[in-house]
Amino acid sequence: MTEVQTLYQDAIKFATYKHMEKRQKVKGTKLPYVVHLSNVAMEIFMAAPHSKDFNLIYAIQAALLHDTIEDTATTYDEIKDRFGEDIAIAVLALSKDVKLPKSKQIPDSLARIKKLRKEVWAVKLADRITNLQPPPANWSRAKNIKYLKESQTILDELKDGNQYLAKRLEDKISECRNKLKRFLIDRV
Repeated sequence: MTEVQTLYQDAIKFATYKHMEKRQKVKGTKLPYVVHLSNVAMEIFMAAPHSKDFNLIYAIQAALLHDTIEDTATTYDEIKDRFGEDIAIAVLALSKDVKLPKSKQIPDSLARIKKLRKEVWAVKLADRITNLQPPPANWSRAKNIKYLKESQTILDELKDGNQYLAKRLEDKISECRNKLKRFLIDRV
């Protein structure tokens, strides 16, 4: 277990430093971004015992680093040099290609994820579970609905990657839909 702990600490320190450079916070909160990263990693830790042939070390590193290329100045080569090519490929697949139109970014990322190991699928599921916390107060009804539809697409595309996390995401989507319905009813 020492190897997991060492790699976890190295990855979380690296990711925290990178996200702190941009002073990133968890959306809609004042919490430092490392809280999101550790929540994604926690989902991975919880899924591992329920997942056959699951490489926890690989999945944890990918979980902690999953937003570094997309959200910071970190490059693919920097991840590759520090954590290895397999992790760099996973982080790149988990990153949206901002050169594409917004409508193509998630489908493109999902297509790249699906070419990789199931642990990468699990990280994307865990990321979306974590992102389905109460949405920022400034999100419109349309933005909330769009995000839930996008979440359903992620579930539909990646559900075979990890049954435990697919069930968690399915439950989270249902919970969010119910909250949105109650919110709309209360406002009428």
